[in-house]
Amino acid sequence: MIQELGHQAWAEYQAQGYLRLGKIINDEQLATLQQRIDDIMLGDADVDYDVMTMQRDTETGQYGDLERLSKGFKGSTLNYRKIEQLEFDREFLNFMQRPLFREICARVYGVRAAIACRRAMFFNKPSRRGTLLPWHQDRWSDFDRDPLVTLWAALDPATVANGCVQVIPGSHRALVNPDHGAGFLTERQQSEIDESKAVNLEVEAGEVLLLHNWLLHRSDTNRTDVARRAFSVCYMDACTTSKSGKTFSIIFGPGALNSKGLPGQAV
Repeated sequence: MIQELGHQAWAEYQAQGYLRLGKIINDEQLATLQQRIDDIMLGDADVDYDVMTMQRDTETGQYGDLERLSKGFKGSTLNYRKIEQLEFDREFLNFMQRPLFREICARVYGVRAAIACRRAMFFNKPSRRGTLLPWHQDRWSDFDRDPLVTLWAALDPATVANGCVQVIPGSHRALVNPDHGAGFLTERQQSEIDESKAVNLEVEAGEVLLLHNWLLHRSDTNRTDVARRAFSVCYMDACTTSKSGKTFSIIFGPGALNSKGLPGQAV
């Protein structure tokens, strides 16, 4: 378990594009986050559903069959695929503002940089369901610079059978398809990936992964009776500007969201 980053760990991250931080969520904290996300999915949480974007999972498991990610509650079900804007929930914000994550952001963006949240997202593969996510890199062409840091926390065990994240180590050094606004590869580019180099990031509940946003990754459907719930946070330099005028909440630095999940300063 990593509580602070040494030279060797950081060198491994820079070389591979990912780093296993170990189980840094204790059992009590894990139970709180598990219950909290279930309450949000079932409509039992004291959150502002009008600010959250939510997306239910497909029946087919095919990415192209997904409904649009949109704001508002979509009904009481544990079969949501994505829920965003979780930085406005007190429990998830508390996790996001850990000192270790501030240290990571400082290494990438600079010690004086304020840090904003690109997205704080629940990502779910319900039991015997889940949607196949094709090979891609996380990026958004709407910005003047790419966000580069993602922390991925397992709320359930993630295995090959239930759709753990697969990555190509070292693939974070350049964009494969820079013309695609969201980082997805063409069919030809996907066919050219040497999948013999892929690494399955199997983790226990409570473990956290540090991922470079340009790291090629994918995930399969869930073929088990165990859900694969996860919480993913993308941190970006607060100086990042959006061409479409979007604003983002500060997580670290002056004007950061407070402990009740209330807005501090949007940038």
